[in-house]
Amino acid sequence: MAATNPIDQLRERISDALKFSCAQDLEKNLHALAAAFFERFDLALREDLEVQKKLLERARAKLAALEQRVADLETRSKP
Repeated sequence: MAATNPIDQLRERISDALKFSCAQDLEKNLHALAAAFFERFDLALREDLEVQKKLLERARAKLAALEQRVADLETRSKP
């Protein structure tokens, strides 16, 4: 129910603003806590894992190509 007198309206507005402010503070604190947790236990984020996975796939492909090239060169160099 909406307040009819100005003092009640002001009180409601302040209360709503504090609720929003508290929610923002809580969100910031939880974010900082989660970041500290990941930092402390040296855990990686999914994004970091995906980047490393792509790099590993590229390295494996290059290694396979180089192994094939070496095998071809060895075959050619045999008398």
